[in-house]
Order: sequence, then structure tokens, then C-alpha cells
Amino acid sequence: MATPTVTAARTGPSSVARIGIGFVLLLPALLALAWSYLLPTVLAVWRSTTRDDLLRPADSVGGANYQARFQQGVLGDFGWAMLLALVPLALALLVAPLLALLADRAGRRATLAVRALVVAPVAGYAPVALLVGWRLDRMEPSAVADRQYATLVELTAIGGAGLVVAVATTAFLGTLRGRSHRRDALPAASTVAGLLVFGIIAATLQSFTAPLLTGNTGFPLTHVVVASLSRMDLGGGSAGAVLLLIPLALLGLAATALLLASRARIEVVDEAAAPGEHHEGTIRKAGPGGAAGGGSRRAGTGLAVVGVFFVGLLLWVAWPWLRRSLRFTNEVAPLPAVSLADMLVATWLPTLLSALVTVAVAVAGGFAIGGLRPLGRFSELLLLPFAPWLFVGTGPLAIESYLRTRDADQLNSFLGAVPPGWVSIPALFLFAVLFRGLEPRWRAGGGFGASMLAPSVPMVVLVGLVTWLVTAGQVLWPWIVAQPPMARPAPLEAMVQATTGRIPADDLALGAVLPLPIMLLFLAALVWLQVAYLDRLTVRVGRQSSRGPRGAQSC
Repeated sequence: MATPTVTAARTGPSSVARIGIGFVLLLPALLALAWSYLLPTVLAVWRSTTRDDLLRPADSVGGANYQARFQQGVLGDFGWAMLLALVPLALALLVAPLLALLADRAGRRATLAVRALVVAPVAGYAPVALLVGWRLDRMEPSAVADRQYATLVELTAIGGAGLVVAVATTAFLGTLRGRSHRRDALPAASTVAGLLVFGIIAATLQSFTAPLLTGNTGFPLTHVVVASLSRMDLGGGSAGAVLLLIPLALLGLAATALLLASRARIEVVDEAAAPGEHHEGTIRKAGPGGAAGGGSRRAGTGLAVVGVFFVGLLLWVAWPWLRRSLRFTNEVAPLPAVSLADMLVATWLPTLLSALVTVAVAVAGGFAIGGLRPLGRFSELLLLPFAPWLFVGTGPLAIESYLRTRDADQLNSFLGAVPPGWVSIPALFLFAVLFRGLEPRWRAGGGFGASMLAPSVPMVVLVGLVTWLVTAGQVLWPWIVAQPPMARPAPLEAMVQATTGRIPADDLALGAVLPLPIMLLFLAALVWLQVAYLDRLTVRVGRQSSRGPRGAQSC
């Protein structure tokens, strides 16, 4: 007698409940999108056709601002900005995959060591302190003016290299996790590489700190801010902002199309299945003296050399900052020194509030799209409204954000120092991809806590910490809304004192930008999350079975 086939019970809300709850949870993200991105973009387009100096009513000038911007050489500015991306792209597409492959070939312990090592540049993310220290100790003052573009290339590479290698290496390690053959990782690795290319180009186009340090006001974003708020030409600045938004929107749409076409998702690797991965299983079959064992030893040796070089390079690059990291305040007679407590509050509390709100809204939206899937297999199409602003930071919409803050009488205040934006769109995409990978286990009978909640909470913590750290290290928004010394956060205070030249280079205090105790706390938390959590995640593309990761037809 034939045995009847038993299908796994499907759990979770009904289809009607998924649609209702999904759109309710997505609503805050949609409202935040409209308020923080869509409306400012529409206003920027309108303002770009006016002559507005903040003193008189705006007059319509048609396309005159765009014509002036093209006459100033905006296309050349974009071309130079694209060239700045070459070094980060090389690090992301050549160095990071090689590092991930060496770690994977060397075995689990080596992989965990690499994961822990690449956290250091993230926990030590303080671009202002790094670049100011580098400029003071490694550059001749005359060279900054004489070779402005070469200096900009150097500062861009120094400021972003560590973060790029860390993020890219972690992503490529995720594509290799849980594979029986390394070649199976190629489709996922190609998707990751494409996303890195789009993201790095977008980030380079929005560079602000390095161009500001070199005095390059022709760079796309510095022109937007300086032309509009320093020269009181809001129409010209808005035209530059719109011209910057166009390539950023195209990059966001391209990245979204890649995610949709590849069906990318993040899944959890069963720990019970982890020992069967290619690098360990192959070594056992070949024996200690076999070719696979020899390859693993060679990979381990190469990885050790790369690791020593990486640590040495990090220390050498960071030394100009580290040697000033025990001085926290600057005294410029006859003015009193800015209070360290005030600087730390201005640096960390407004950005903490921003991180909590933007990540919380992103989690709700990501769960609605990837977890509840209100449109079924077409649910990822709900990412499309967010796509044009996927890579848009504070800068392109800074003029409209400044005007809102001014009209609310919040300049030089705590609320004014909170970065604009009510949702982190990159975080929303990340959580949508994560919940898409977790959802099949929930629907196949796993409990919500074990299938969805437990695997996602560490990611929420991780994204929140990184968002907080990166936002606290930025200088653009404080430069616009917090100019008085007593209102400045530490990165802005350090940059102002470094560029005015009133303090001797050896006496400049950089310790408040990212105090060592805070950096060590971030380092401990991020190392634990990297080794204990991210090491259990894998990046997959292709078709996905309803049975979850074990039964997925994926690459």
C-alpha cells in the first residue's frame, strides 16, 4: 500500500492578514519616503529654476541655472569624481575577493580571524580624524594647493579604503558560506560585485569631507553646499543638486533591478551542516599530506602574510590620528575651550536618535516586504518606489533640509543637529533581502521566534550600531546647521581648527572625534556580531523553494 505524502503545514498569517499587516507596516516607510526624499526632490527641481538668495522672493529664471552649471564644467566635475572611485573599486573587486577566497581556503579558524580583523576599520570609522591627521603629518602644506586633484585622490583612498575592504570582504565571505563547491558562489558573488560597484560610485559622487579639506569647491556635492549656502545662491545650488540626483537615481534603479533579477536573499546556514563545507570536507578526504591539505596550508601562509601587512598598513595610516587621540579639546586664546561633554553630546546623541528612528522604520518596511510578502512573489516590486533614493545621502537634498530646519527655528539646536531623514533606505533593502531568505522556514512550519525573530535581531543591532557610528562621523549636516563653537560636534570642531591653522599641528586635539573607549566598545560589539552572527549568514541568488534554505534551488 502506498504511503501518503505528508506536506508541511504552512504557518503564519493568512493571505488577507499578510496583505493588511504588510501595508500597515510599510506605511511609515512610505510616509518617510515622501517627506524625507520625494517632497525635497520636487522642491529642489522647482527651486533650480529660480533665482533665490534667501533675502528676496524667488524669481523664475527657467533653465539659466542649468546653463550656468554646464558652462562651469559640471560634466568634467562628474568625470573627475568617477575617476576617484577607481581605487575603492579596485579594493572592492580585487583585494576583497582575494582575501575572502584565501580565508575560505585556509579553513574555518582563518575565516573567523579574517572576519574579526576586517571589523577594525569599521569600529574605527572616523574619516575626519583620519584625514586631518594624514594631511597634517603626511602632506606638505604647499602640495595641497599645488596638486589639488592628486591630494583629493589620496585623501579619498585613505578615508574609504578600510571601510570598503571590510564591507566587501564580509559580503564575499557570505557568498562562499555553506557551499559544497566554490564555483557555486559565482552567481551570488557577481551580484555582490555589481551592488558594490553601484554603491561605491554613488558614495564617491557624494564625497564632501575630502574635497572640503582640499578646498575643491567644484566637486559635485561641495558645489551644491558652498554655492547655495555660502554664496547665497539657492537656485544654482539646487540645479547642481538635481544634476547630482539624476545619476544617483539611475544607480539606485540599476541596483534594484539587479536585486530583483537575481532574486538575491540572505539565509541562515544550519550549524549542523557547516562542517560539510568544501574546505574542511576536502581536506579530510585528501589527508594531511594531500594536495588539498597543502593548498590549505599555502592559503593559510598567504593569508598570514596579508594579515600582517593589513594590520601594519592600518596602524601606519591611522598613526597621525592615534598620536593625537589622547588630546580632547583645543584652546584658542582668548576664546575658552569647547566643553568636551558638550562636544560628545552633540556628536553622539542626535545621531543616536536618528539611527533609532531610521532603522526602526526600515525594519518594519523590510519585514513587510520580505517577511509578510503582501504581493506574493511580486512583493519585491514594492522596493521600486524607494529605488531612486537608495544611494541618496544627506548632501543632494541638503538645501531643502536646511530650509526646513531654519523655518522650524532649529538651527544650532539639539533637534536641528539630528540628521534629516526618517528612514534608512539602504537598511530597508537589506532587511527586505534578509526577511526574504528567512520567510520560507516560517511558512514551512517554523515558529516566528525561531525562524524570523532570532535570526534578525542581531542584524537590527548591527545595522543600528553601524548607522550610528557612520552618521556620527559625518561632517556635512553639522557644517550646515551647527556653526557656533558651542554647538559643533567633535568632527566639525576638529575640521574647523585644522583648516583655520590657529593651532600648531602637533597640538591639535583629535581624541573627541572617536574616543578610544567608545571605539573599543564598538569594536567588541562588532567583532562578536561578525564572528557569532554574520558567519552564519549566506548570500543566495536564484529560485527559492518554500522548504527553506535546505531545499532551495539557488546559487
